[in-house]
Amino acid sequence: MNSSLAHRQFGEICIICEHQKPKGIHLYTSFICTECENDLIRTDTSDPKYKYFLNKLKKVTTPEIFS
Repeated sequence: MNSSLAHRQFGEICIICEHQKPKGIHLYTSFICTECENDLIRTDTSDPKYKYFLNKLKKVTTPEIFS
């Protein structure tokens, strides 16, 4: 089974919740599930959870190194 077919059937790993989810968005090479995207959008900047999201989103700018 090729990887694009596997992604459509089983989903991808979200960089925030780290669970396999079938739907979401891509930021560069990273995947954010729909649930985390909605939670992120609704979180106020004064909420402690906002800092948690920022730390998780740092993975988006860190390129993966394949050796």
